[in-house]
Amino acid sequence: MMNCLTKPSALLAALTLAHTLALTGCGGSGDEIEVPEPEKLYPDYTQVTALGGDTTTFDASSSGHGYSTPALNLNQTQLAQHLSGDLNFETAFTTAPNEEHPELDGLGPVFNNADCNSCHQRDGRNSTPIVPAGQARIKLGSEAGIFLRISKAPDQPCLQGTAANNYCAPIPVPNFGTQLFHRGVLKAREDWQQNLFGGQADVYLSYELKTVTYPDGTEVTLKRPLFAVENPFDAPGERLNSSNVTSELLQSDVLMGWRNGMPVFGLGLLEAIPEASILALVDENDADGDGISGRANYVFDAVKAQRGESHPVSLGRFGWKANTPSVRVQSLGALRGDIGITNPLFPEESIQGTSMHDSYLTRTGFVDTGSGVDGEPEASAEFSDDVVFYAETLAVPARRQVDDVKVREGARLFEQVNCSGCHQPKFVTKSSGEIGGLPMIEALKGQTIYPFSDMLLHDMGEELSDGRPDFLASGSEWRTRPLWGIGLAQTVNPQAGFLHDGRAASVEEAILWHGGEAQASTDKFMALTQEERSQLLAFVMSL
Repeated sequence: MMNCLTKPSALLAALTLAHTLALTGCGGSGDEIEVPEPEKLYPDYTQVTALGGDTTTFDASSSGHGYSTPALNLNQTQLAQHLSGDLNFETAFTTAPNEEHPELDGLGPVFNNADCNSCHQRDGRNSTPIVPAGQARIKLGSEAGIFLRISKAPDQPCLQGTAANNYCAPIPVPNFGTQLFHRGVLKAREDWQQNLFGGQADVYLSYELKTVTYPDGTEVTLKRPLFAVENPFDAPGERLNSSNVTSELLQSDVLMGWRNGMPVFGLGLLEAIPEASILALVDENDADGDGISGRANYVFDAVKAQRGESHPVSLGRFGWKANTPSVRVQSLGALRGDIGITNPLFPEESIQGTSMHDSYLTRTGFVDTGSGVDGEPEASAEFSDDVVFYAETLAVPARRQVDDVKVREGARLFEQVNCSGCHQPKFVTKSSGEIGGLPMIEALKGQTIYPFSDMLLHDMGEELSDGRPDFLASGSEWRTRPLWGIGLAQTVNPQAGFLHDGRAASVEEAILWHGGEAQASTDKFMALTQEERSQLLAFVMSL
């Protein structure tokens, strides 16, 4: 790993020792000689404020809308498209047909939320579900921004994607797919009169607690979210402990894992990082012996497939397991998946071809087929392009309190503990090329950015593992989350949580969950004094 410190500490220590020995051995007066402490060395990003280069906004320090500013270097035409995309991002869709507002219809027939903002509240994280006192669990409903990914367990790990193995994509659960939709339109289910607005199945969330104790005796209580899936549409009323499990969803080889909504600012900059810059950080076999071995994920690229490319595979950059290659694929995949709105990149319903979809169409007279009367997808090309552009061009918030002594000391400790081993501070975006299959705009070109992520996969240990592979990512591997803007997460949404399932209520809790390749850094963090831990956290919260 590149050393970011400003001076060679080993040389300074050696010179100090030599100077001390010379003074004490020259027959002086015997008076005690004061040896100056070695000068503290700080990373070269200690004072950096413009984390997003010229896109950075400096007006977000105390705002609940701190993630919602357009990039500051957009021209007027681009700003108009961004604002149009903003409206689309907040559009709440309705069941088809909607004769009064046909531009809003197409929701579902099964879905997780009715608009983008519900999973990315104020362009940030969703709210962590709370189980009320006295209750053991809650059923996910309209306010949940968390959902379950699902897939069948593969017979063996997939090591290289080809057309024959579907590019190592997760194996869909028959009749369900790869995402569990816990909500539905009125008649989505055949038993809709008993399950009004029910989706593919009911999902319940509960928490189990554990306590972590620092060497100094400080205790922190951590929570882990647990899920229970019941009442699937193909076997109403059934659950895992039923005497005769028949549902495809409840079979023993079905893998499930929570997914939380993520912030959507700065995404265009992350896609503009040169692929070579990311791959230069790959150390799959830990050649440098630091215990960290970042890997790249290579994933199916719907944009390349639509172009007719023979090998539609790209470097994964987005999603919790780097399982999508571009903002376009991520955004329009969520539009079709999370909400159920077909679009030019994903023109078919997410459950098309399943018995649930066939039954729904028959029951409702084929009025909600995923296409309009003109045969086109539910979201137009203009709508889709604008919402993608919006996600590509949200400004990165500037750092705050960089002159605070605690923050400066925290930057030094961030290096000392080797957080930067995965949370790579700096990149420079490319000066030409495409993002999402379209020419990149000038505002994203040649920007020096500080996302604090290497964009690679790392094994984070069994405590964080969901056991579910995703393309080349194993069940315990996760993409390094960018840290920029993290200090505003709970200003934007006070109920926001951290990590892929929202289990961490604070940055400190998130650190304590880090295992696997990050275990050594977690151990070093726990060994710090309480004041030092406070300093390191102050630095992270300044980002």
